[in-house]
Amino acid sequence: MKVPAPSLAPILRSAAQGRILARVFADRDAGYSLTELAALSQTSMPTVLREVERAERAGIVTTMKVGPTRLVRANAAHPLYDAVRRVIVATYGPPAVIADEFDDISGADAVLLFGSWAARYVGERGRAPNDIDVLVIGDVDRDAVDEAAERAERQIGLPVQATVRTRAQWAAQRESFVKELRSRPLVLVLIADGDSSFGSELRELAGTRDEVR
Repeated sequence: MKVPAPSLAPILRSAAQGRILARVFADRDAGYSLTELAALSQTSMPTVLREVERAERAGIVTTMKVGPTRLVRANAAHPLYDAVRRVIVATYGPPAVIADEFDDISGADAVLLFGSWAARYVGERGRAPNDIDVLVIGDVDRDAVDEAAERAERQIGLPVQATVRTRAQWAAQRESFVKELRSRPLVLVLIADGDSSFGSELRELAGTRDEVR
């Protein structure tokens, strides 16, 4: 069965390929096991193995064995590394980049992606997104959120627009904005530990395509 071209980057073979490569290229120094890539990209192990082998044959990633574990890294020495990384990070990279940059924001209960990027990510057709919309739920320092957005923007290469709502505002659903978000595609990238009911609610809203960690 032919797999349709991914909405975010039609030059790639599939959305699964984009999610896998995004994890590898988001941090050039990190090494990921095949098991980690399968979990982080929500992709089957056979697909991860197939895409990693293709990428290794093309020279854009390298692998090495550490004991029984096969670690995958981006090949920064490849002549097309910068060009490939820009494409991958700007299309399928936002969950990984946003998770890294927003991870240490004090008081954040959850971080999600929404808007046109999230819609393309889950397969809705439309124009390529021209920015990345981020929702932070919690009692947070707005300056810290803006600084994280600026760091993410420099890596992704697209404007990163961050919106903040408290848990009370999210739960009350009085705003049309919050109601609209709940009915549109969401990608969950971060959630605080210790609140299983809140986490379950967000996971249900985001469906099975979240990138939470």
